[in-house]
Amino acid sequence: MIFNKILPVAVLLGATAAQNATLRYMPFGDSITEIICWRAMLWEKLKTTEWGTVDWVGSGKTENNCQDATYDRDNEGHSGFLAIDIANRQQLVGWLNTNPADVITMHLGTNDIVQQNKPVNDIIAAFTTLVGVMRKSNPSMKIVVAQIIPMGFGSYNTQIQSLNAAIIPWAQGLNTTESPIWVVDQYTGTSDLRDGVHPNAAGDTKMMNVWYPALVNAFQVAQADKAAKAAQQVEVPFTA
Repeated sequence: MIFNKILPVAVLLGATAAQNATLRYMPFGDSITEIICWRAMLWEKLKTTEWGTVDWVGSGKTENNCQDATYDRDNEGHSGFLAIDIANRQQLVGWLNTNPADVITMHLGTNDIVQQNKPVNDIIAAFTTLVGVMRKSNPSMKIVVAQIIPMGFGSYNTQIQSLNAAIIPWAQGLNTTESPIWVVDQYTGTSDLRDGVHPNAAGDTKMMNVWYPALVNAFQVAQADKAAKAAQQVEVPFTA
């Protein structure tokens, strides 16, 4: 007599490394994601862990002459871009269609404030649109959103602090079990800037150290989701 039997989760544990390899991570943002070195530092710190095989994705490979020829440069950082414009022009739709992801980090809003003095409510509305795009691309998207770093010139930090304060209740309101949103504080202590806008080497290190635990947690949750779905779907016949 032939039966269908679901493989126990224990049988799937041997596939952990393969599942990690299938995880796709997109660093998403503006120039503070693109022309910096925290990505290289983060990749170097992750490569000796079980998450060293995660595939970094994105349409760009630009950085800041980080003196590392080995790291995965793929990212979706776009210098000068506003969150509001990315949302209104539906640019993230195409980026995720081309490079789907399981985990995404987002550091956006600087240009909205510095270039065009956009109201915080409008930036938050754009963030909501972007999260909707992420979840349409992948209903199980794991999302890490940054309270953005300060500027080293002008009077922009008052509005930056207002945006950062608004991010917490916004994220809480959109958080779901399937697609959680975690908030990290990149503002506090990250005033090491090479040009008043972008982090220098010390600032890159600080940003990397803030991203790292949140990203590892997001990878763990995403990998567990994949393992659970695999356990539900894999069946093998056996003869009694």
